[in-house]
Amino acid sequence: MELLTLDPLTLALAFGVTVIAAGVQGTVGFGFGIVSVPILILVDPRLAPVPQLCVQLPLTFMMLYRERKHADLRSVGYMTLGRLPGTALGMLLITVPEAARNGIIGMITLIAVALLSTERRVARNARTETAAGFFGGAADYLSAMGGPPLALLYKEDAGPTVRASLALAFSVGIVMTLGGRVVRGDFAALDLWLGLFLVVPTLLGLWLSRYTIGRVEGRPMRLSILIISGACALALLAKAIF
Repeated sequence: MELLTLDPLTLALAFGVTVIAAGVQGTVGFGFGIVSVPILILVDPRLAPVPQLCVQLPLTFMMLYRERKHADLRSVGYMTLGRLPGTALGMLLITVPEAARNGIIGMITLIAVALLSTERRVARNARTETAAGFFGGAADYLSAMGGPPLALLYKEDAGPTVRASLALAFSVGIVMTLGGRVVRGDFAALDLWLGLFLVVPTLLGLWLSRYTIGRVEGRPMRLSILIISGACALALLAKAIF
């Protein structure tokens, strides 16, 4: 089993980071990729980003079921429409060397941090929703971090609407991204084994989020996410350059 080629400490770190990332996403509706991917790539490049796509699928399905009455179907439809060409763009960009790809992922993370740091409210309409889907699709294929462009549209909405709508958009989008990776051959056996291994910490993090919803969401959590993600993004860029 290829999973055994990873040492126990690496797997333990992946387990712990995944619990935290799933707890964040279960609480605020997004954040799994932006918390886990930059950290895990620094730990071992084999840990990300494809395993995070695998494990986000059951995570988003369960989140959608939990708050299914609050999903914004119209907005998700436009996001999905934009996601099709965005995924195609990601399939083209994935051919770059690993060092350049790490740099791209670092830049995507920094852009995501910048987007989520702004206090400006982006109007939600067909044009912005389609554009968010496009950029989210490309980022998701490359880095499993397609959430920030979508989350930016829901900054002013109530928690249940954010979590349900993003869960639906992510569920559809991840199926498209994984399908593209399988067709193109960008999906290894180790990715599947790691995805299966990370299901347990993902479910644990989602379960823990039941106790954090309404308690730790808001500015403190968002600030923590941005600081951690920004630091990891800078480390990835340094690794790509030096």
